[in-house]
Amino acid sequence: MRRLLVSLLAGLGLSVAAVVPAHATGFQTYGSGVNVRADAYLSSAVVRTLGGPTSIDVDCQKHGDRVSNSDGTSEWWAHVPALGGYVTVVYIAVPEDKLPGVPECGTSEPPTGDDITLADVQAMFGTRIANPSIVETGLPSLNQAMKDAQINTPYRKAAFLATLVHESRLEYNIREIGDTRLYGGRGYIQLTGDFNYGPAGQYLGIDLLGNPDLALSLQWSAPIARWYWTVARSINPYADNLDMGRVNAAIGYPAGAEDQRRCDSFKNALRYLTGSVPSGVICTRPAALKGDTSKLSRTQFDSLAKQGGGLG
Repeated sequence: MRRLLVSLLAGLGLSVAAVVPAHATGFQTYGSGVNVRADAYLSSAVVRTLGGPTSIDVDCQKHGDRVSNSDGTSEWWAHVPALGGYVTVVYIAVPEDKLPGVPECGTSEPPTGDDITLADVQAMFGTRIANPSIVETGLPSLNQAMKDAQINTPYRKAAFLATLVHESRLEYNIREIGDTRLYGGRGYIQLTGDFNYGPAGQYLGIDLLGNPDLALSLQWSAPIARWYWTVARSINPYADNLDMGRVNAAIGYPAGAEDQRRCDSFKNALRYLTGSVPSGVICTRPAALKGDTSKLSRTQFDSLAKQGGGLG
């Protein structure tokens, strides 16, 4: 239930206005009347009560009192600096009872930042990183695009990076081999078709139709990938739901053996980012999305994506 709620809550746009630590990870609470306590115990003072679903930024988690609800049980509590206390994980919209990718309070040094490094992607994807120097050159712009797209949780990072490593080997300047079409595949996301080059250029304020090779540039390759991930499609909610089947369909190619290969890369990235592969990963597409969905509008795609169970 909590996993299904992630996709619903992510679209609410609720946030907490406060300074966020550089190493914090974003999550969503659900339900109303959730207490924020001074420590990870039910006897601790209530410092705040959340009126409804809320975006929170967690810097660490702590073992404390067991809390149960209809969705499960957890003895872990998330520390939320902006709220000055702890929230039980049982009311955070993740499928696990312990937050993935978040260190335990007082036992791990916080990371120096959220940026993905060359060593990270090499550990995730091995020999798929064929040109390390090109990948490393592009990472600053790619990390910025991920921040701009709110690709800020292990699930979202794993889905995005697994997609790009299959699209472009994480090389910002790659052209699809053998594709001589004017608007053939280019860049991180392998932007294809005038129906994408035109809207992407308009959104970013550049003439991609007149100069399609801009999609290969260090300046624009990552922002174009961000545009596709969040504007042409809304892919973060599928990643939140561990639904790599719908992620693959959103990229726009017919179902086949490539789906499983990308799902395997997604699992490898999850294993690296969280220490394990969570249960509930979905590798297959619903029947409505088994064909080539590349030319569908976002509205058309979203409608088909809801068939066969949708996002809850």
